[in-house]
Amino acid sequence: MTNNIRILAFAGSLRKDSYNKALIKAAAGLSREGVTIEIFDIEGIPLYNQDLEKDAPAKVKAFKESIRSADALLIAIPEYNRSLPGVLKNAIDWASRPYGDNSFDDKPVATFGATGGSIGTAVAQYHFREIASFLNMHPLEKPQMFVTDAHKKIENGTVVDEETKKRIAEMVDALVKWTKRINSSE
Repeated sequence: MTNNIRILAFAGSLRKDSYNKALIKAAAGLSREGVTIEIFDIEGIPLYNQDLEKDAPAKVKAFKESIRSADALLIAIPEYNRSLPGVLKNAIDWASRPYGDNSFDDKPVATFGATGGSIGTAVAQYHFREIASFLNMHPLEKPQMFVTDAHKKIENGTVVDEETKKRIAEMVDALVKWTKRINSSE
């Protein structure tokens, strides 16, 4: 790992002005010396098909390579029906397959999520932790971030709430420290 920390950020949403895409856009817009946040849009990743995993579609190959080349991951997780959305699970399945070719292996990861509801995306993020454990990712424990009443804090795909921006910055800083800690044990 170089002195510059490269974080790959993606949202588990396809909606153009999604609250969760706004979160990763805000994170990427925070200028931190020595930190680069690259956004990957998972739109266009086809439905997972094990018959195709040995010669995956180009979008899947690009996603897997982006994950591999990142030092850490930042994932914005929407919550649908008390779980993570199918489109996100689908992208995770592609990136972790075929068996023995898990691009998530040993990656530090932070999650956050936004919703118009009152509990944020807490349940979906905890479901993700089960997946992260199985795939040998290293989730950041603190801070955890569940943005509630997102319609008051995000407008037209942009985070406008200063407290939310501050919390995003704190989480990115914590992810950088976590990444350095994880990688120092190698």
